[in-house]
Amino acid sequence: MKTSIVLNEANLGPHKLKNRMVMPPMTRSRATKDHVPTALMTEYYAERASAGLIITEGIAISPNAAGYPRMPGIYNEPQANAWKEITKAVHQNKGKIFAQLMHSGRISHKLNMPEGSEIVAPSPIAPATTEMYTDQKGNQPIGVPKEMTRQDIEQAIEEHVQSAKRAIDSGFDGVELHAANGYLLEQFLNPQANHRDDEYGGSIENRCRLTLEIAKKVSEAIGTDKVGIRLSPGGALNDMGPFEGQQETFEYLVEALNKLSLVYIHLVDHVSMGAPEVPEKLKEGIVHNFKGNIIFCGGFDHKKAENKVREDDRFFIAFGRPFIANPDLPKRFEINAPLNEPKPDFFYAGGREGYTDYPTLEEVGTDKA
Repeated sequence: MKTSIVLNEANLGPHKLKNRMVMPPMTRSRATKDHVPTALMTEYYAERASAGLIITEGIAISPNAAGYPRMPGIYNEPQANAWKEITKAVHQNKGKIFAQLMHSGRISHKLNMPEGSEIVAPSPIAPATTEMYTDQKGNQPIGVPKEMTRQDIEQAIEEHVQSAKRAIDSGFDGVELHAANGYLLEQFLNPQANHRDDEYGGSIENRCRLTLEIAKKVSEAIGTDKVGIRLSPGGALNDMGPFEGQQETFEYLVEALNKLSLVYIHLVDHVSMGAPEVPEKLKEGIVHNFKGNIIFCGGFDHKKAENKVREDDRFFIAFGRPFIANPDLPKRFEINAPLNEPKPDFFYAGGREGYTDYPTLEEVGTDKA
């Protein structure tokens, strides 16, 4: 038995994890221009399989969802087949891996998207300050998106369901619904981006409707024990932020998610990125109202993680940049070894540098205490 609780085995619902350390979703832009995962991605994820759970970077569920350059997708057969190689490699290294299903919504640009796709959102409101990088022309302003029709909404729901099924068929242990960081589902949740006056806008119940419908239908399709969701109340990314009625909105949402018995909520706090800290009352409400597991993400080191998981055996901790730079992060925590520093200039560069070139303890000959 390890003295570190973070490093001990734990159960995430029915999933037996080798530790409580989660590698969270992180955009890395190493897929092809057609959004097909690559062999380099297989190497990257396999190297980090010592995490208790890997959650992939955001995976586009449709051509309309693919807002970023070289963002992986899972909406066609070549993409699914490429993910099979990744899940196989992670499982061979005795890891667990969930697919984060993502729709970019208005955070997109046509130059990054397949031909025939369109940029859609709850309302025709462009993000005021966010730009989108394109390989062809660098940073570009984001235009006004198309307001989604009822048919568009039904299509997005079905895209989530079909992508979840395809993910399980591709060997993933489960999926995470991306309702955070200013993308489509959070655009519906947040009245700053959602000015609709139909059943998907206005009231708290209406703004939460799409997220809950997707969570319910995906759960019915693949099983609630294979479905988690990511939330970022008050997050700073992509022209989102705190809003009036935020506490009540997330209380309602989390109570409804609890009734669906999802396996976890992944709670992101963007305070380290300059956002206001998620109010303690809001976090306490989520912990109280959701009876499943909770993954906390944002600003944790080993000591802070230890203190957090001692509060409740439902808690897991996500480490972002430390996992980018340290494929063997759990081992480094175990023997209190120094950490490699990440290389931000290469986070989205598209090659091996800053992606799969970080040395492990074994490679430098210091893998023992």
